[in-house]
Amino acid sequence: METTLPRLFRKRASEHPELAFQMSRCKDGHFEPTTYKEAYENAVAFAGGLLAHGVAREEHIGLVSDNRKEWEQADMGLLMLGAIDVPRGCDATSGDLEYILSFSECRRVIVENSAQVEKIIALKEKLPLVTELIMFDNPGDKDIESAKNAGLSLFSFEQILSEGREFNAANPGKVEDEMDKGKWDDLATIIFTSGTTGKPKGVMLSHGNFITQLDEVCERIYLYPGDRGMMVLPVWHAFQRAVEYVVLNQSATICYSKPVGPVLLADLKALNPQVLPAVPRVFEAVYDGIYRNMRKTGGIVLRLFNFFVAIALFHSKLDRVLFDRTTRYGMDKRWLQWPAFVIPWLVCYPIKLLGGAMIFRKIRKMLGTNFRSGVAGGGALPPAVDKFFWAIGIKLVEGYGLTETAPIISVRPIDRPVLGNVGSAVRGISARVVDPLTRKPLKRGKKGVLEVKGGTVMKGYYKQPELTAKAIDENGWFDTGDLARLTANNEIVLCGRVKDTIVQTGGENVEPLPIEMKMQESRFIKTAVVLGQDQRYLAALVVPEQSEVEAFCTSSDLPYKKYADMVKSPEVLHLIETEVATRVNAKNGFKSYERINKIALLPKEFEVGVELSAKQEMMRYRINEIYAKEIKALFR
Repeated sequence: METTLPRLFRKRASEHPELAFQMSRCKDGHFEPTTYKEAYENAVAFAGGLLAHGVAREEHIGLVSDNRKEWEQADMGLLMLGAIDVPRGCDATSGDLEYILSFSECRRVIVENSAQVEKIIALKEKLPLVTELIMFDNPGDKDIESAKNAGLSLFSFEQILSEGREFNAANPGKVEDEMDKGKWDDLATIIFTSGTTGKPKGVMLSHGNFITQLDEVCERIYLYPGDRGMMVLPVWHAFQRAVEYVVLNQSATICYSKPVGPVLLADLKALNPQVLPAVPRVFEAVYDGIYRNMRKTGGIVLRLFNFFVAIALFHSKLDRVLFDRTTRYGMDKRWLQWPAFVIPWLVCYPIKLLGGAMIFRKIRKMLGTNFRSGVAGGGALPPAVDKFFWAIGIKLVEGYGLTETAPIISVRPIDRPVLGNVGSAVRGISARVVDPLTRKPLKRGKKGVLEVKGGTVMKGYYKQPELTAKAIDENGWFDTGDLARLTANNEIVLCGRVKDTIVQTGGENVEPLPIEMKMQESRFIKTAVVLGQDQRYLAALVVPEQSEVEAFCTSSDLPYKKYADMVKSPEVLHLIETEVATRVNAKNGFKSYERINKIALLPKEFEVGVELSAKQEMMRYRINEIYAKEIKALFR
């Protein structure tokens, strides 16, 4: 394995120069390939252009853009020189950019379009170090004039490439010499966390941090040269970035799409990828869409769908028990269960096959004929979604990690996944569960704080040594902040976040995530937020699924015409309360103090940048601020 990312890119480009490295959408809607050779040559040219502009080793360069082919080419170019990227997406607020670019001391910023140029110009007085902008889109005269008036030099990406080709012709081998100076432990990026708990922290990741995980991840999430991976996440995010390196390392093709239902489904059909890495909400949206369409169809089709899904779920459960695909914490005698399980397994098998031929085959076809597996990461995958896709024959594996671990810690292997966990730690990473108070390791099956150690653990938080010392102990163990158990096979079972744990006045500790996921199994509930810190009971904020609530009101002949009135109505509140009560109860394994006592309905969906982070995780501290009035009313 090469020791830096650009050298890995050079190696793959030399091995498969004519294979497509990227597939990107043109203005007319069709996808155009960029070969490994073309992308690598552009990266070398961009590096040459940066050298011509005086970029030095270890210089911090801002990179504000969404997914596009130029992002990876430009980033590889600056990494060739030993420069360090500081990435963010186009949805970054002016406050985010001011803090990140000033705190990381960027002098140059690569931006996607005119909107990002305008943001930087508006912040120029607060960003005195920034003197140069490079724009992926071709800047117009207005952009150039505005930048000049603000004291900024503005260049197009193509202009830098052209200058770089001239520089490289006059200085042959200069870029390659700089590339060969790179070391495993050199800093590659400073990724500022999305701030689910407050002000973003700059996570420093090295080339070695990213490359460590490629060793075994590429065995678990395998691709062949020329295979395709569909990319829908923000490219500046650590998860998306890591999976792009997984694709690159296997000489496969990066295909850019968007996590928007109609767009994604059309692109899956057009590009026919083998893997789709995404946050759980993308797979939840597909799951919800399937059920919504079936309910709209109704009649015999809906009854057949529900029947075959029930049989497939039951058969898959038997199959996992019989063939050791369920999470276990110790040695058991599963062979004793064979006589009891094998007969119903055999009886259900042909029915499941019939369901596959009649219904599930059409669902699988939506993902293309080459689809190998989805990869869920960046959040918890709801068990109902996990089991559904398993039952209908669509592979969906779950991974786990954090920005601070570059980010992959573990992932289920595609060929032999085990339900109920996120796989064992990959080679190069050690994992242990410790007591949250004594920090002593716990036995398998005991719940505690997950700590990891190894080559993917960050170098630290940029300019925040005190926070680094709190996160990584003197022996190199990184505190993930997650509660977990280890199975008999060292697989990781996540149990929630330490900071999310709700402590009630009676001393009970409640993990909100399992309750929220159970509530969200209802077709009427889009998002649920469990509350109750320092309270006697639990309550919840609920964002209803608008289309389902409107359908309920219509079918029930309720007089409400506006959705805002529906959400305020006692009938809809009673509906949601009933849906929650039938799911969060002792029958489903919840304790009495985990039941939801009061509910407040919110008429507006949560938005990225408001209640949700860039990877669509709930920012609980923001929710507590925004809905302080509603929360106060729940605990009167």
